[in-house]
Amino acid sequence: MKEPLKLGVAGLGTVGVGLLGLLAEHGQRVADSIQRPIQVVGVSARDRRKDRGIGWEGSTWFDDPVRLATDPGIDVFVELIGGEDGVAKQAVEAALGAKKHVVTANKALLARHGTELARLAEKQGVSLDFEAAVAGGIPVIKTMREALVGNQIRRVYGILNGTCNYILTQMQTEHRAFADVLKEAQEKGYAEADPAFDIGGFDAAHKLALLTSLAFGTRVAFDQIHIEGIQSITQADIEAAHDLGYRIKLLGVAMTTESGIEQRVHPAMVPKHSAVAEVSGVTNCVGIDGDFVNTLLLVGPGAGGKATASAVMSDIVDLARGVLIPPFAVPAAALKPYKRAKLGQHQGAYYVRLSVYDRPGAMASIARRMSDREVSLESIVQRRPRASLPGIDARPVNGDPIPLILITHETTEEAIRKALDAIESDGKVSEKPQMIRIEKL
Repeated sequence: MKEPLKLGVAGLGTVGVGLLGLLAEHGQRVADSIQRPIQVVGVSARDRRKDRGIGWEGSTWFDDPVRLATDPGIDVFVELIGGEDGVAKQAVEAALGAKKHVVTANKALLARHGTELARLAEKQGVSLDFEAAVAGGIPVIKTMREALVGNQIRRVYGILNGTCNYILTQMQTEHRAFADVLKEAQEKGYAEADPAFDIGGFDAAHKLALLTSLAFGTRVAFDQIHIEGIQSITQADIEAAHDLGYRIKLLGVAMTTESGIEQRVHPAMVPKHSAVAEVSGVTNCVGIDGDFVNTLLLVGPGAGGKATASAVMSDIVDLARGVLIPPFAVPAAALKPYKRAKLGQHQGAYYVRLSVYDRPGAMASIARRMSDREVSLESIVQRRPRASLPGIDARPVNGDPIPLILITHETTEEAIRKALDAIESDGKVSEKPQMIRIEKL
């Protein structure tokens, strides 16, 4: 066998412990397969005394991950600390500067600094691998970077955050309010005490930024993504989607257009019969449209210690085999500047929910505002509130707000937003209009 590949692992949380467990269980089998042992020779974490349920005996403990990153005894620095700046960034830069290969699961770091780190890795002649940074155990990075190199990618999309998918699934299947399901997700460990990063769409956007760069050969451009979360989704929207033949999912979408690249994260209505609509719970999925393969849909666990450790291990095995590929498929110097598509030019159909005062002239005013912006309506549905208890009359008193659902024909986002702004300013609705894109998949 060849000399062992020696790892320094920084971060012994769920993923780090999962990686140590994987090596303990399958290390010999992997070594036999690739004819090279893989050894963890150094580890670093915040608390040396914490019981993690697995030993790190035989490895040297480093209080400072930056020191571990530059230690002469390691070949690969495995960064599982997290965070877009701070010690994680310092350690990765130090490792690359010391000509150590880096394997990371840190999507926030790469979404903010991926292009610069790729340049540094290329300059030093080492690898920067991040299979675990997007969609957990789903091998989407290798698929795009290697298996689909013969395709021109036209669009990449998917469910990229398990927390949001769990919440929307529970709202759909159990008819529960957003706040109630969010609380349950926190109790089960699917959502953090401060869930804004997940439910606000930022986690999904970090992952989408990396997929966009891989798909289109551009520099990473996280700050060019349009981001909306799921905080505004109500049970009324879930029920309306069901009645109209859709389900609501938080999607990340990147695609090429005539004016540039469109990157967006937002709730979307997807047809019930589509494969994406069937992806439930904390599961993730990534769809890739290529000119020769048409559409691929990869589905699997998007998080969790074992699934993410599996992805980390796949990068480590590549390095043990001597496989070095540019982080974003092409040399960093060849990554093109990102050109953002013109704002508001996205074409599509839209779902709109209005809470309209039941007064004379209200409907005529709404129709006029839509017509002013050349927004054509496919259907209008007046939804009476459902009674919360048997025998209770849920009909509104004359003049009270009535839920009104509009489905538009294809139009631009700019047009529908300006129409809704005008409707809101007219005072015919009791709350801010809800707009959800209807996505063709």
